[in-house]
Amino acid sequence: MKAVTLGEFLRTRRASVVPDGEGVPAARRRVPGLRREEVAQRVGMSVDYYTRLEQGRKIAPSESVLNALADVLQLDPPAREHMWDLAWGRSGSARQSGSGAQHVRPGMLRLMESFGTVPAVLTGRRMDVLAANRTARVLLTDFYALPARERNAVRWALLSEEARRTHEDWETTVTGLVGMLRMDVGRHPDDPRTAELLRELSEKSAIFTRIWENCHVATSVVRERKAIRHPVAGRICLEVEVVTSPEDRDQFLHVLFPAADPASQEAMRRLEELADG
Repeated sequence: MKAVTLGEFLRTRRASVVPDGEGVPAARRRVPGLRREEVAQRVGMSVDYYTRLEQGRKIAPSESVLNALADVLQLDPPAREHMWDLAWGRSGSARQSGSGAQHVRPGMLRLMESFGTVPAVLTGRRMDVLAANRTARVLLTDFYALPARERNAVRWALLSEEARRTHEDWETTVTGLVGMLRMDVGRHPDDPRTAELLRELSEKSAIFTRIWENCHVATSVVRERKAIRHPVAGRICLEVEVVTSPEDRDQFLHVLFPAADPASQEAMRRLEELADG
């Protein structure tokens, strides 16, 4: 598995940019994406300086350089944030937090409880599941019944047959989760528990390796909507919102609202009855 470094990120993203017609036509290029010389020229830096960035030399690029690189490499906001983490390690104290026990923020727990029977899951470092209300555990899986080391959203989504069977667009879901995991690794690059999780996923899931090596980064699991086929409640379309706190970038509350269509509303009522039973 490729290391999570600024150089690796730049190389992968450079290769994914479709040339805009300048210079050598894309069909005649020997390598995909932009060449180093083209990136350096568009950013306004020397080829040698950019090469050293990709080689992982100890360089602290300026804010203007990082912004220009983000524009040239066509990075979306999560990918830009990830590049800043890799370049400057700007998470500060978060990088010193180690791999000890995670504590649920009381405010996030109260927020989760305020949604009542709407499914909600709180994740923390490396996408560990810290809390899930009863409706979410009936909809997805009973995370509390799993061994502690297996209470991880990425691990469950990738390795559980239940997750693959019930999620209609399973690959989109796991792509988002892996992207959130990559964001976490950029903030906490030396966490041994994360390294253990990455080793397990790379050994057991080929799709994880493919997504990981594409350097996909995300701050939410899905863009707008997902559909789950629950074995009892039936098919439910869900609008997904991800909430975080400015005081803690490592905790995310995933709230799954039922879509407005009558079938999803009825399925959610059945799910709530199952949760109350």
